[in-house]
Amino acid sequence: MWEKTLIQPSLNREISVIIPVLNEAATIGTTLTPLKEAANIEVIVVDGGSLDCTRDLAESLGAKVFEAPAGRARQMNAGAAAATGEILLFLHADTVLPQGFEVMVHQALLEPGVIAGAFALRINANLRGLRLIETMTNWRSRFLQMPYGDQAIFLPAKVFRRLGGFQQIPLMEDFEFVQRLKRKGRIAIVPASVITSGRRWQKIGVLKTTLINQLIILAYFLGVPPTQLAHWYSSSKGKYSNSHLD
Repeated sequence: MWEKTLIQPSLNREISVIIPVLNEAATIGTTLTPLKEAANIEVIVVDGGSLDCTRDLAESLGAKVFEAPAGRARQMNAGAAAATGEILLFLHADTVLPQGFEVMVHQALLEPGVIAGAFALRINANLRGLRLIETMTNWRSRFLQMPYGDQAIFLPAKVFRRLGGFQQIPLMEDFEFVQRLKRKGRIAIVPASVITSGRRWQKIGVLKTTLINQLIILAYFLGVPPTQLAHWYSSSKGKYSNSHLD
């Protein structure tokens, strides 16, 4: 059914792709280059104070570059405030959207009762256990309506603004935002996959990364303040990370 109706949506509504970055010179080119082929999109990169050439690379690839205080929620909110598109898509700097994503976004938002959407997940690494992580992530997203930020969450700009944007917390901003979205409507999961870097799993291992993430989520549900969660998460990674839970 998806394939039969894929060409029906109008592409008249511009999509603003918002990418928060912090020292992402090694990945930003791979993320931005495919976007040059997409129709009717605006690419906004929000830099949180990079010390490398991330900003220059983004500008050379045609992105509009803005600055904001470091922190994914702050940076994404700043990008949304500058966006002109009727649809907002929040993309991680180490994640590549599938070809034709703009058509898929329009298609998903036409489905009855849908308030937002995200993509299936594929991890760009061959570590043992990652295929299971992908399967569980995609199952969770589809059946529990709980995609995470690295799945490129998208929604109408007016819905984002009506909800007040991302809560400016140091961790779990995507998780908290999705919880609010779920109370307003259905979150569609596009079957095509984004491809995200496996660097976080490669750094400390699949098992340890997964365990840390699940413990942080449990602590969040138990009411531990996000500032404390961010401290624990940063300590477990060995240094501050601009990434969310994976």
